[in-house]
Amino acid sequence: MAGVSEIETLRAEALEAVRAAASKTDLENISVRYIGRKGIITSILKRLKELPLDQRKTVGAAANRLKAELEGEIKAAGDKFKISRIEASIDPTLPGIARRIGAVHPIIQAMDQMCRSFQRMGFTLVPGPDIETDYYNFEALNFPPDHPARDMQDTFYIEGDNLVLRTHTTPVQARMLESCKPPMKVITAGKCYRNEEISTRAYCVFHQVDGFLVDVGVTMADLKAVLVAFCRDFFGEGLKLRLRPSYFPFTEPSAEVDISCFLCRGKGCQLCKYTGWLEILGSGMIDPNVLEMAGHDPEKYTGYAFGIGVERIAMLKHGINDIRLFYENDIRFIRQFR
Repeated sequence: MAGVSEIETLRAEALEAVRAAASKTDLENISVRYIGRKGIITSILKRLKELPLDQRKTVGAAANRLKAELEGEIKAAGDKFKISRIEASIDPTLPGIARRIGAVHPIIQAMDQMCRSFQRMGFTLVPGPDIETDYYNFEALNFPPDHPARDMQDTFYIEGDNLVLRTHTTPVQARMLESCKPPMKVITAGKCYRNEEISTRAYCVFHQVDGFLVDVGVTMADLKAVLVAFCRDFFGEGLKLRLRPSYFPFTEPSAEVDISCFLCRGKGCQLCKYTGWLEILGSGMIDPNVLEMAGHDPEKYTGYAFGIGVERIAMLKHGINDIRLFYENDIRFIRQFR
């Protein structure tokens, strides 16, 4: 039966074997030889009862210490072999694998570019809530409760508090007119919601950039100048612009705005349906009723307003023929707009 001195000799022998191990297999063999079920140290621990009581404690403690030490050394050596194998599998001369990165959504790209264009002209960007009151969404913008123009807006109503999902971003104009004094030069941008049948050209959610200016002596000429500057900045130089009479409850007179097709430069192509013109936004002079409801004297102040559908602008600019592509979350589509 081994004593403490023999265990020390065994320790030196076992540790030397661990240091000399050249593979994981060598370490497994050492583990079996010394601390396995039939290993040398295990046998010593099993035969402790054969020793006198005064030797049993010292020999047992020495054997247990050696067993724990060997287990630690074998594990540490095994970890080194694992790291070495990983390092051996890396070839630093090979080209790296490029990590795929995301892209800003084309709707956000277009909306940000539009806002920056107007901000350079002195407009202040003001946010507004997606959930609006019926008053700001309709009544403050010259939509009385029985007004037929409400039928133009397929509205999502929220039960209980006379709330709606805003059908346009123009309610921000009503709020600003009510809370501020002219002069005001404001744009707002964000989501709008209408209960429309989804098709290639319509969706239940869309984005809009809305702007207005109120001051003394504002005319349609000022509106046209701002829109011409925006179109040239966004679509490029050389485009013509025309205003066609239209109707919006909150502007009078009202106008739809067309630009000469930026693809064919007005000559006629599939994008503009061979007319040479593309419709891009609605605009007009703020109705005196809207100014009066907000507490401003329409005899003193005038203003203009415009609203631009972001999806339509993005579709025109990138030649996209289906609005649903913006909302399908197909990463292959989005990556094209990096």
